[in-house]
Amino acid sequence: MLGSCITKKKYAALQMDVKKAERELDKCGEAINDYMVRLSACKQEQERLRGEINTAESKVLLKQEQIDDLKEQVVDARVQRDQQVNQVKDITVLSKEANENIEKTLSQLERKDEYIYLIQAARTKADSINLALSANLTTVLAKGIADQDVDIKVDKTVVFVNLSDKMLFHSGSAIITHRAGEVLEKISKIVQSRPELEVMVEGYTDNVQINRACMQDNWDLSVKRATSVVRELQTKYGVDPNRLIAAGRGEYNALADNFTESGRAMNRRTRIIILPKLDQFYDLLNPNNIPN
Repeated sequence: MLGSCITKKKYAALQMDVKKAERELDKCGEAINDYMVRLSACKQEQERLRGEINTAESKVLLKQEQIDDLKEQVVDARVQRDQQVNQVKDITVLSKEANENIEKTLSQLERKDEYIYLIQAARTKADSINLALSANLTTVLAKGIADQDVDIKVDKTVVFVNLSDKMLFHSGSAIITHRAGEVLEKISKIVQSRPELEVMVEGYTDNVQINRACMQDNWDLSVKRATSVVRELQTKYGVDPNRLIAAGRGEYNALADNFTESGRAMNRRTRIIILPKLDQFYDLLNPNNIPN
């Protein structure tokens, strides 16, 4: 029927249209394949771009962290700078105070050197006075007096004259002997010629205890003997009592062992100490008296 209804001409035309449609369909398929290839390429490019974006974002984050770290370093640097500025200010203040302290120290050292020089000058003067006094006493007392009865020593700022017990007193007594007058008279002349000096008389005993009606113990005996010498210098030889001092030391401050007779004899003594008056000694330390 179809063959009878459609002519050959129309059939040929339809076949041509079919072939044409097939060709166009092939072209569309090729186009689709091309688009598919291009789409795949676009997807790959998209993935690549995403990778670059991710890398860029990572770099941005890293840079941001570096920037933040640098900002913190800047803050720390500013803090350190401020601290250093304050330290420099403190050092400046300390340097000023240190310089002032150094100047004060140097000034104190200069005054200390002056004081040391003053002490040395005073000591030299005092030593000279004592040596001269000791020489005079030795020369004066040596005449007619046994050496073992008199011992003269110079110690620092004073002169010591140790007189034996048998020379000055009767045994166990505070009564001065006639022989003692010779010694005390000579000492009084030297003392009176030196008004700048004071005289301290110290009494000493051995450790043999004494107990008499007028003498309670060795303390009492030593004090009474010192008082007897001081009274003799004042009343008989005219020494100013304002320059005299009496003291008793009893059996203490012994020179020798009390277990032997010779030791006890050495300990029974009277010591006459000739020393400068305190005000005279302080005058030696007066800065206005420093020798040039």
